Amino acid sequence: MAQILVRNLEQQLKTRLQRRAKRHGRSMEEEAREILRNALRHEETPAGALGSEIAALFQGIGLEEEIPEIRGHAVTPARFEP
Repeated sequence: MAQILVRNLEQQLKTRLQRRAKRHGRSMEEEAREILRNALRHEETPAGALGSEIAALFQGIGLEEEIPEIRGHAVTPARFEP
């Protein structure tokens, strides 16, 4: 198995890790491994295109029409006149 050494860890962060490990009945080392596993597990799923993500979010609530994806348009910031 691979190893990793974390240097210059703030004392407050180490204390919080110790407390969290104690609450979960684990060593600090095992708690750190679990935190890393959980954090990186979510990165495995690539995000879809914004339009596809929005369409999936509202799927099944009454919108029957297809939402076309618009590609190739330059993005320009909104202008607000005083």
